[in-house]
Amino acid sequence: MSSTPVAVVTGANKGIGFAIVRALCKQFPGDVYLTARDPGRGQEAVAKLQQEGLQACFHQLDIDDLQSIRALRDFLKEKYGGLNVLVNNAGIAFKVHDTTPFAVQAEVTLKTNFFGTRDVCTELLPLVKPYGRVVNVSSMVSSSALGSCSQPLQQQFRSDTITEEELVQLMTKFVEDTKKGVHAKEGWPNTAYGVSKIGVTVLSRIQARMLNEQRKGDHILLNACCPGWVRTDMAGPKATKSPDEGAETPVYLALLPSDADAPHGQFVSNKTVRPW
Repeated sequence: MSSTPVAVVTGANKGIGFAIVRALCKQFPGDVYLTARDPGRGQEAVAKLQQEGLQACFHQLDIDDLQSIRALRDFLKEKYGGLNVLVNNAGIAFKVHDTTPFAVQAEVTLKTNFFGTRDVCTELLPLVKPYGRVVNVSSMVSSSALGSCSQPLQQQFRSDTITEEELVQLMTKFVEDTKKGVHAKEGWPNTAYGVSKIGVTVLSRIQARMLNEQRKGDHILLNACCPGWVRTDMAGPKATKSPDEGAETPVYLALLPSDADAPHGQFVSNKTVRPW
């Protein structure tokens, strides 16, 4: 079994994920795994980094597929005995003018962004070694979407005692409410992406709380972050940041020094803790 430290980035064959891998290859003292759904695209991305003189490893990962997540889990357990850095970057967004029915957008977006990310955490968080770092890539849209929720929903999403089960019920309810055409009446905002990222931010707060309760002495730090408005396929060419600039905050959180005890359980953008 290798004693080399290991970092994993999900959804990393392009955009912010690729930029995070590039930065980790330069700064992380161990093996960096670029993961992607499509092995061809993943290998291409690794080859591109090689041309830059950077060494990344590839492992297939589709966060919508539990078998795929578990295959990665077993590989990491066998080869490294665990994991040091996990960056949950994989996510999707429908374009603003997409004509796909809102209920379908809601189901598809939450399946990947919330439920897929949660599945990765369920399988991989137990592998995170002492002094490990976990970064869940969320979005400032989670903040604005939270502000557009009804007061009762805001209270639940801001609660310091909300459980993972309760959060899952709320995310499921949003999808059901869109199917019934009652999501607005039920206090939800009109953004599936925004709600999915509320889920990611709140999940991060819950996970950090659990780590405090169950693994206090392990000094693991887990945070949600917003990379900013980044020029990617998802955000389009008008965005203000390059992918490398978008990678700065996730990488900063992934490489927090071993003597750091904060931030933890926070929502961070531009390397600054934001109120939730």
